[in-house]
Amino acid sequence: MSIRQQIGIVIGVAALALWAGGNARAAGRIPDEYRVGGFAIGCEAYTFNHYTAFEAIEKTAEAGGHVIEFFPGQSLSPDERDVKVDYTASDETINKLKDKLKECNVMAVNFGVVALPNDEAECRKVFEFAKKMGMVAITSEPSEDALDVIEKLAKEYDINVAIHNHPRQPNNPNYKVWDPNYVLSLVKDRDHHLGACADTGHWMRSGINPVLALKILKGRIISSHLKDLNTFGPDAHDVPYGTGQANIPAILDELKSQGFDGNISIEYEYHWTNSLPEVAQCIGFVRGYSAAKY
Repeated sequence: MSIRQQIGIVIGVAALALWAGGNARAAGRIPDEYRVGGFAIGCEAYTFNHYTAFEAIEKTAEAGGHVIEFFPGQSLSPDERDVKVDYTASDETINKLKDKLKECNVMAVNFGVVALPNDEAECRKVFEFAKKMGMVAITSEPSEDALDVIEKLAKEYDINVAIHNHPRQPNNPNYKVWDPNYVLSLVKDRDHHLGACADTGHWMRSGINPVLALKILKGRIISSHLKDLNTFGPDAHDVPYGTGQANIPAILDELKSQGFDGNISIEYEYHWTNSLPEVAQCIGFVRGYSAAKY
């Protein structure tokens, strides 16, 4: 074999590896048809936790969103309230969910917040559910000792795991994921499938500037529970984007500058039974932001 032929083989193998690697990353990309103003924005179904999953899908679509994040334990539909959306759901339940999503032109993009323990068999059930649903990520607050198992499965299934943050808990010093620096310490030396679910509202409840937190986690943000709150502090509540203290335009600017390509979940935890107009206002804000910027 000539040197030229050998070089050709090496180049071909390298190109194939790059192609495979690129497709591994691209496999988790949310298609443009489910985006609004360039952002894959929709709802965390917990916004509509007074309703069923079918109703959450319908309300997400009515608000103008095309993606949804399910949470464990929501009733499936008004006709099947005893059937729950969970990673233990039957194939029949999963198919019913997928049919409803298709009907409303909504994509299920992730699932959480769900426990991922240091138990491969149990974690695998969650990944299998996410795979069957065609999701790109799982949202969790795992303990450090579970990360090796989680990293292994995230790579195997090509599904991201986004570490979520709730607010600081003054009476529980062992709860650390409220701090973006701590989340970064968990993921910075791990595979790219592991990163953060940036809950901007819970950062605000912890007294953290969301834009600064996003900068800390640059390159590791998988998804966001994007919230605007009326003020900083533990008693703050959700308000429509652009009317609170979060500085939503600066947050969107930062996400854009980082090349963020994941989903934004509106998790609106206020006016529980009549939040739809305010959720729609949030999506309209993002649409207007993108129209003005780009």
